[in-house]
Amino acid sequence: MILLQDNNGGALFNFIKDFWWLLILLFIIFSGLFTINQGYVGVVTMFGKYRRAARPGLNFKIPLLEQVMKKISVQNRSVEMEFQAVTIDQANVYFKSMLLYSVQNTDEETIKRVAFVFISDRDLMQALTRTIEGSIRAFVATKRQSEILGQRKEIVDYVKDQIDHTLEQWGYHLQDLQINDITFDKAIMDSMSKVVASNNLKAAAENEGQALLITKTKGAEAEGNAIKIAAEAEREAARLRGQGVALFRQEVARGMSEAAEQMKQANLDTNVILFSMWTEAVKNFAEYGRGNVIFLDGSADGMENTMRQIQALMVKHAGTSANGNDLVKN
Repeated sequence: MILLQDNNGGALFNFIKDFWWLLILLFIIFSGLFTINQGYVGVVTMFGKYRRAARPGLNFKIPLLEQVMKKISVQNRSVEMEFQAVTIDQANVYFKSMLLYSVQNTDEETIKRVAFVFISDRDLMQALTRTIEGSIRAFVATKRQSEILGQRKEIVDYVKDQIDHTLEQWGYHLQDLQINDITFDKAIMDSMSKVVASNNLKAAAENEGQALLITKTKGAEAEGNAIKIAAEAEREAARLRGQGVALFRQEVARGMSEAAEQMKQANLDTNVILFSMWTEAVKNFAEYGRGNVIFLDGSADGMENTMRQIQALMVKHAGTSANGNDLVKN
């Protein structure tokens, strides 16, 4: 019985010992597993020396010997910058800009440079911003204050050309540089505003003068055309009035001639026609005089004198009509 107990105790001890060894082995194996998130690349070192780059997903490292020194983001990163520069004519220029950059690529050599060029991301940011600020200051120092506002694109192109090689040595690439705001000292801004305002006033005055000139010219042309049209209309109206008067006189003469002929055939005095015309004229004066006073000689001598004048006019008009008819016939 004692021997059986000793054998069972030894078997249990061996089982427990094997179990602990199995747990230790499993712990060592699982401690070598690690994951890298998408958008990052892990840097694996052994005894402080670079070994390899770990890609996104599940990875394995030698337990207790290898370690993941850092995880490098390969995504785009941005930073805002505010700084001052001085132009060649000693004007202070204030810039607000946004920098967009990223790791150049995920090649082995690039990841190695990115991992060991700078101690930390803070040092990278400081070096990157100071480099860009220095490039912009060098460009602005060769330009005048009046030239800066219109050269945003030239500034960006100059900076990219100057620092692309430097960033490549660091393992980074400048994606974009946007200059959002360019300002000057208040005194310069006020003077620039006055210049712009005066130029606008000058342009407005010139435009107003041109508009007034065009208005006057068009008005004169319109007035001339109106006068011309009115003159043409007046001439046509006068011609039509003359034709109407002539036709009226012809009809009156024809009617009077016919009336006189009929009265002769009836052995009546033709002066009755003249008397009728005179009385009709007096009637029209009374109806359409519009309050005007017309003095007529109503005596027998006055009436006889008026009759003689009317007869003379009719004889003259009859002779004129006869001559005109002869001319037409000829």
